[in-house]
Amino acid sequence: MSTTITISSTGYRLGGEEFKPSKNYEDFDNYKFAPIRESQVNREMVTRYMNDMLTYAESDVVIVGCGSAGLSCAWELSKDPSLKIAIIEQSVSPGGGCWLGGQLFSAMVVRKPADKFLDELEIPYEEKEDYVVVKHAALFTSTILSKLLMRPNVKLFNATAVEDLIVKKGKVAGVVTNWTLVSLNHDTQSCMDPNVMEAKVVVSGTGHDGPMGASGVKRLESIGLIKEKKGMLSLDMNAAEDDIVRYTREVVPGMVVTGMELAELDGAPRMGPTFGAMLISGQKAAYAARASLKRQAEEEKAASQA
Repeated sequence: MSTTITISSTGYRLGGEEFKPSKNYEDFDNYKFAPIRESQVNREMVTRYMNDMLTYAESDVVIVGCGSAGLSCAWELSKDPSLKIAIIEQSVSPGGGCWLGGQLFSAMVVRKPADKFLDELEIPYEEKEDYVVVKHAALFTSTILSKLLMRPNVKLFNATAVEDLIVKKGKVAGVVTNWTLVSLNHDTQSCMDPNVMEAKVVVSGTGHDGPMGASGVKRLESIGLIKEKKGMLSLDMNAAEDDIVRYTREVVPGMVVTGMELAELDGAPRMGPTFGAMLISGQKAAYAARASLKRQAEEEKAASQA
């Protein structure tokens, strides 16, 4: 998609007809909001959030990490209106590292054929022979976020950390949560117990090693559900993107791993500032979660008939 820029006597403007605003500057002089009580604002926020906590206390899928892989997974899963999907993000601002490209530059490079995922979201880009370029990574992130959060079967809990997993008989059955600010201050205060959220499937997409990165596979390793993780290798874009998609899977019963967290688990190379594998790994993780849900339903049915 290309845009023509023309030069006018007053400076630069996008090509097209002369813009005519719907208001005059003076129209704002007597602008006045409808009245509201402070308690009304309180109740509107609190009741909705508490209702969401009650609704999603038992979810079909909990996605940990709202970066490009987690968002892509949630988008794919949300197409099925029968699924209840909760996304948990430790930061106030969801999106992980996909607000910018490499070294804090703006453009987002996506290698083909992952451009088809962008087409589905109607995100414009500049086409090259083997890849496409989105003019600003934030265009991807803001678009998928806005479309995803309008879906009635998705709830984002940001500023919320996953401190642990619920594990029963070798199966991951949910997550242990707390406010991120509480999680960061356990060493400065007395005991501050967490909350819990049950899930049939947990998708862990917390990124490569960092302050809260690779937390899902680290916990699986510490409790002996997986062997020692291999650690991420040095950068190789071509190998990394193929590896990350190939490694995306249900690692243990009830837990799918996606995105760069897989590099820490399986020893894939660092990827660097190219995003196609993040989108497709997230999409594949959704398919893995669906397969797990189907298998669990079949197992429950068989057990009930035994």
